[in-house]
Amino acid sequence: MMIKSLTPQGMAPPFARYAHGVCADGIVLTSGQLALNIDGTVPKGAEAQAKLIFANIDLILTEAGASKAGTLRINAFVTDRAHMAGYMAARDAWLADVPHLPASTLMIVSGFTRPEFLVEIEVMAQTRPA
Repeated sequence: MMIKSLTPQGMAPPFARYAHGVCADGIVLTSGQLALNIDGTVPKGAEAQAKLIFANIDLILTEAGASKAGTLRINAFVTDRAHMAGYMAARDAWLADVPHLPASTLMIVSGFTRPEFLVEIEVMAQTRPA
């Protein structure tokens, strides 16, 4: 099995020694993505953060030869129930033109590496959507 590490241009690099995603045997797994612009800034609000995260996930999927149409599962984490609506609005917009609904989990967590991060999202997709 060949494993390809995915760290696309156009997004902030990973925080440590890991890839933003990996692709193996037609399956793409992203690392948990936080809302960090390439210039190091963090958007304000859960919806703005989720929109940036999904845009970065698009970059990761594209590097793997996949797209959001191949999304199988979304795991998302927010730091407060108050952030659920913003996250869900961004998720629903991202999935608006996807022909199927993926599995999805949303969890409330106590926090991330920096207090300004409100949302983290990871995706599993296939490179050849059914």
